[in-house]
Amino acid sequence: MRSLTSELPQAPTPSVLPEGASLRSKAGRGSRNLASLLSEEFGHKIRQGLLREGDKLPTESELVRNYDVSRTVVREALSKLQAAGLVETRHGIGTFVLPAQHNPGPVLSAHELSESVDVLAVLELRISLETEAAGLAAQRRQPQDLEAMRAALQAFEYHFAQGNDTVEHDLAFHLSITQATGNRYFRDILEHFGTLLIPRNRITSIHTSPRDPDYLRRVNREHEEIFSAIERQDADSARAAMRIHLTNSRERLRLAQRLSQAANLPSDT
Repeated sequence: MRSLTSELPQAPTPSVLPEGASLRSKAGRGSRNLASLLSEEFGHKIRQGLLREGDKLPTESELVRNYDVSRTVVREALSKLQAAGLVETRHGIGTFVLPAQHNPGPVLSAHELSESVDVLAVLELRISLETEAAGLAAQRRQPQDLEAMRAALQAFEYHFAQGNDTVEHDLAFHLSITQATGNRYFRDILEHFGTLLIPRNRITSIHTSPRDPDYLRRVNREHEEIFSAIERQDADSARAAMRIHLTNSRERLRLAQRLSQAANLPSDT
């Protein structure tokens, strides 16, 4: 199988999949899954300069075909790259390489590292719950539901621009989606957790607006993708957009965990 980036100058390094290599065969030799391998492949190309700022990644269909993996694997790999701040997906256009970031990323304190395990568990629940809620909302939403979602998005944007906290408006957006399902139990579950649902409210180190000015803007763009799908009553796209949004949150937290664990490893001296 040919490399998708064969037209780019190739660096002689064993960590990049060679010409004709199969992700599946490489995954079979280790414990890492296909999504991790695919994200590492493109992460390496970006860090080595084989893919540069503004370059467009292959389409989802091209990745599926050329790497012989499922769309689920591709989407999870892209989520990992997005969480690492390496790429940005623009709806209807494609996925593009972002400028290099010199900040290594958030580092969790010992307390936060312990608490992040609980946050991950809540995110797993949310991925299952809110993905289906988004699909139902797309099928059942009423004009007043769209108004509530739009108001939450606008409030998020306004308060972010003012440098204010956005957690309340983030939660309001997600609650408005559960309200649109017409099933009160979706909203009841989210209200039970309240603002604890929002990872950056639990883990102060990943409240990254001072570190990465684009972080909250990316979050709200993900919200806008969900809203757009619900507005046009596209249930499948609404589910996909919600899953991507919450998976990105999960991967951002996992990245913070890995960085913190690596920072706390004893040096080999």
